Amino acid sequence: MRNRLRRYTARNVLNTGNFFNRLSVTIQLIFANIVLFIIGSVIIWTNPNFIDYIALNPSFIIHGKYLWTIITSMFMHANIFHLMINMFVLFSLGSFCEKIIGSRRFFWFYIISGIAAGIVAVIFPVFFGSTSIGGMIFGSPDMPGVGASGAIFAIAGLFVIITPKLRFSIIFLPFFSLPAYIMIPLVLFLTWIVSAGTGLPIGNTAHFGGLIAGIAYGAYLKNKYSRKIQLLNESIQ
Repeated sequence: MRNRLRRYTARNVLNTGNFFNRLSVTIQLIFANIVLFIIGSVIIWTNPNFIDYIALNPSFIIHGKYLWTIITSMFMHANIFHLMINMFVLFSLGSFCEKIIGSRRFFWFYIISGIAAGIVAVIFPVFFGSTSIGGMIFGSPDMPGVGASGAIFAIAGLFVIITPKLRFSIIFLPFFSLPAYIMIPLVLFLTWIVSAGTGLPIGNTAHFGGLIAGIAYGAYLKNKYSRKIQLLNESIQ
């Protein structure tokens, strides 16, 4: 009994780990986004051409250049307003998602789905964005993109499948909510329509790619852990 108590104390009380190990993956990702945004902004301010090394440019990727930007673009943002919105949504959705699927699984889901979103953000502009109408709908292949929203839409897409009746609201209408299976596709559709009509440079194809990645992973989890997901939905109704 005494030996078991010592082992428990060493594992859970004395061995607390360093500061970063005690933070959730969601908080660590937010911290990484903020730090890299500050560093990237300073470097771009002194050398504007550095954006080619961190932003996702479909024309470069399709020719095999700057392939690492599929990942680096996930941790960069166009401005402080862009960063704040994405980090607020990441904290809101990511914290809950991490509790449901676990920290390690959440980390790899976030990274892989962000990469998938980046690939889709390359394919659509390259093949369909060369014309004026195509560029309005799918984005220009020469337009660089940054942001975490592809991975964030993947988190939202996962909720569409595993907790479809969980009610969502958006940051600009906090008192208005709809079930996930309605709100998430609706936000994607309306954002796409607004950006296509106004010319706002929003990464709609990345959002779409992330959403599909999240839906696919949600379907996998729902099939593998059907009983647990049923209990989860019963607990949040």
